[in-house]
Amino acid sequence: MQKAETRRSQGPIGVLLMNNVWAETPSSPTQPPSCIAGHERPVPPHDPSAPGQFGTKLKGVPVSAECVLYLPSMPLARSLSVTSLSGLEEWDEEFDLEDAVLFEIAWEVANKVGGIYTVIQTKARLTSEEWGENYFLVGPYVESNVRTQVELIEPTNPALKRTIDKMNSSGCKVYFGRWLIEGSPYVVLIDIAFTAWSLDSWKSELWELCSIGVPWFDREANDAVLFGFLTSWLLGEFAAQCEQPAHIVAHFHEWLAGLGLVLCRQRQLPVATIFTTHATLLGRYLCAGNVDFYNNLAEFNVDKEAGDRQIYHRYCLERAAAHCAHVFTTVSQITAIEAEHLLKRKPDIVTPNGLNVKKFSAMHEFQNLHAQSKSRIQEFVRGHFYGHLDFNLDKCLFLFIAGRYEFSNKGADIFLEALARLNYLLRVNHSDVTVIAFFIMPARTNNFNVETLKGQAVRKQLWDTAQTVKERFGKKLYESLLVGQLPDVSKMLDKEDFTIMKRAIFATQRQCQPPICTHNMLEDSSDPILNCVRRIGLFNSSADRVKIIFHPEFLSSTSPLLPMDYEEFVRGCHLGVFPSYYEPWGYTPAECTVMGIPSISTNLSGFGCFMEEHIADPTAYGIYILDRRCRGVDESCNQLTSFLFQFCKQTRRQRIIQRNRTERLSDLLDWRYLGRYYIAARHMALAKAFPDTFIYEPQEASQTAGFRYPRPASVPPSPALSRHSSPHHSEAEDNEDDERYDEDLEAEKDKVNIRQPYTLPMKNKSIAIIGANGNGDEVTSEKN
Repeated sequence: MQKAETRRSQGPIGVLLMNNVWAETPSSPTQPPSCIAGHERPVPPHDPSAPGQFGTKLKGVPVSAECVLYLPSMPLARSLSVTSLSGLEEWDEEFDLEDAVLFEIAWEVANKVGGIYTVIQTKARLTSEEWGENYFLVGPYVESNVRTQVELIEPTNPALKRTIDKMNSSGCKVYFGRWLIEGSPYVVLIDIAFTAWSLDSWKSELWELCSIGVPWFDREANDAVLFGFLTSWLLGEFAAQCEQPAHIVAHFHEWLAGLGLVLCRQRQLPVATIFTTHATLLGRYLCAGNVDFYNNLAEFNVDKEAGDRQIYHRYCLERAAAHCAHVFTTVSQITAIEAEHLLKRKPDIVTPNGLNVKKFSAMHEFQNLHAQSKSRIQEFVRGHFYGHLDFNLDKCLFLFIAGRYEFSNKGADIFLEALARLNYLLRVNHSDVTVIAFFIMPARTNNFNVETLKGQAVRKQLWDTAQTVKERFGKKLYESLLVGQLPDVSKMLDKEDFTIMKRAIFATQRQCQPPICTHNMLEDSSDPILNCVRRIGLFNSSADRVKIIFHPEFLSSTSPLLPMDYEEFVRGCHLGVFPSYYEPWGYTPAECTVMGIPSISTNLSGFGCFMEEHIADPTAYGIYILDRRCRGVDESCNQLTSFLFQFCKQTRRQRIIQRNRTERLSDLLDWRYLGRYYIAARHMALAKAFPDTFIYEPQEASQTAGFRYPRPASVPPSPALSRHSSPHHSEAEDNEDDERYDEDLEAEKDKVNIRQPYTLPMKNKSIAIIGANGNGDEVTSEKN
């Protein structure tokens, strides 16, 4: 038999000291080992025609958390990371994917649960451009989501149509359609509830195969078992239905989808597998328990810790998927270290999360959008603080923290402590700046706070009163001008007008302080944020220069309190504060960056480490990196207070300059750059699973000058470097700043430090390739 033509791909590399050691065995890379350390049961030969191969009875190798899976030798032993973005423009893309099919499997496909939904949704357009009609997302069928997000259609791929028909005739319920997002990717949605009758038998098989027992009361783990068996059934049936052997790539996200990967490997399916962990289960639980996590990574007894937290079965599923995968990836360097110690496997490649920057680019009008959104927040503040509006809204800064309600993990504890210290500094320095800090974290509530609703009603009543008086005034002015007389100002407002205004002013009288929380909390006495506010004594009093608003619900444009969606709200704020202790990546500061809003993150977050690595002076670009790795809590809190105080001392013009610089970093977070690491992972998996057909040769990247932002040419926006001692902003300062700062010139210099986004070839279409020198020369070519 003639050997298939070898396909070669060369990838970018920033080499980590993370080399997986593959056992030297002569067996085929597509087959799992015949036995695992400590176990002697052999793997039976794969027989696609045998009953039970796709979704019923299985026999084979047990996989437990205590054992290490020694997989056969693969062509690659190097690990990739994003230690440098240099060299990407030299990446030689030569893989022919005509007969390759990509399945991306995740619980968050068309099902918004967590941050992985954002990863898959924003990456879909780029992946669809690369794979065309051969890209399929696989997720659970949730009827409420399908009605609004998915257009159900007939399968376009003949083999996939036969697969779905076969599964549906065998007692499953599988749907096919297009996900109505940018890129319109195909989705395969599996109704796990329809096959719930198989749960007990499949859990028994999981115990026989892997020695993993799933308790009956863990509904999430039960869903993972159903989803895993059904996805492996789908992939196995698809491989059997293909008329010619297809090169299948299956990319699994997180432990909820990981069982499908383990079953694919155990059944010896011809599938190249990738497993991505966005955050390890055990790491999240440990950090939530106030453990000194990063200093004790190497010391944890992982089996005991998982057992103590009653997640041992989940941990086993996650660890088995990590060890069985051809390619194991994480989203950041900090998570790669965590996975090495907790999951006992070093990631092959780090795949950082990107964003669809076009969505947030706002056609260079982000400064105008900031002003518009800020005015809407100011309207809410006028109502919330009615009766105590003794501060200047034009000198008011809006800070916010948002995300999952994990008080310590997300850094809400250190943020509140820093706000108390900032309040002291602003008061002793007699600052006229007022800081309003928003906490957008969903918690258990039963309704809106009556006092908060009343505030918005009072504000609206005052506005209506002002409009009424204005109309009466305008009518009298009009009548006076019609007869050719100048109006008598003393007669323009009569007694009735003054009565209306007095009543409106009387309605704004308030005896209590403005509320901290906008909702009625179900567990007010034990809520961490409210208890911390009580301890530090920030009760929105008139003497305080720092005010706090806790909004324990996600933002919505239909809310009667703050009718704004999250993107509008972020645009209207001045600074996002995310001093997280545990943050594998960090989409919230990334979203701030692409919208031109400065942010504070930490060197324990994936985003913070990434930006610190690729920007010479992150602070000048509005990216403040808080050190929580080498400092104690009190020192970190002092550093955060210093960041906040320096930000409060900036003039309005300095903040505008900083926002311009922040927005220019958005290209660094575009999927057009960061999507290349997912491409590298898929090519690596193909080379490992099909070594006779694909060869992947990573190359050392030379140290080039690109992809690292230098310090700005102009003076950084820091009041410490200002020549003026006066804190007041003047026209003289404006004129001098105009001479020292040239926005267009600085933007052009920054463009030199990052290449133009890479344009992927679209399947069977003419493509435009951006020149490697970054000057945008287009070369038209056609795929043969």
